[in-house]
Amino acid sequence: MDQDITGAQIRAARAYLKWTIADLAETAEVGISTIQQIEKSDGSAYIQSDQQWRTDARAEAVVAIRESLEFAGITFLDVVCNRTARRGPGIRGKFER
Repeated sequence: MDQDITGAQIRAARAYLKWTIADLAETAEVGISTIQQIEKSDGSAYIQSDQQWRTDARAEAVVAIRESLEFAGITFLDVVCNRTARRGPGIRGKFER
């Protein structure tokens, strides 16, 4: 599994790119309802289920979403926690001139 990302990071990335859920769904080749479910959570976008197929399907969708957003120029940032900075997970977009 890649670095853990959150639904909030995905929402922020879409906002930065000015993409609708439908835009992301088309680019990532996943369903609109899948993205809606993933974005509902401010915690991990990945899930653990007692049904392995569900866990696997969600992980595949998250990877496709992440790759689509990264290809569009988004960088997902880990949690930073040290003496000088306490920041939650975030995103950084590619600066266009």
